[in-house]
Amino acid sequence: FTRERVQNLPADDHRREDPHFQEPEFSANIELVRGLRSIAEKSGRTVAQLAIAWVLRRPEVTAAIVGARRPFQIEETVAAAESMLSREDIAAIDMLLGKRQKALKLS
Repeated sequence: FTRERVQNLPADDHRREDPHFQEPEFSANIELVRGLRSIAEKSGRTVAQLAIAWVLRRPEVTAAIVGARRPFQIEETVAAAESMLSREDIAAIDMLLGKRQKALKLS
């Protein structure tokens, strides 16, 4: 999502009222996605694959519920489930999540 896309959502779209799409959270989320995209690209993954792999490695998670609109998205999901994140990837993701939390607490 981009600012422009959110600003152009239909008036009755629930995301117009969702706090995740309002400031300051929206800016923090955009920065998080930019950082995740950078990590994903370095390891040859999509952001979705990176997110799925991160969720599945968490000890409190037994399964990930994912959706797909196109067949290639199912293939991406399977690849993510079969991949392992490096220690560097995990540390970078954790750092980004910490920065996001800190940014939201300061605002």
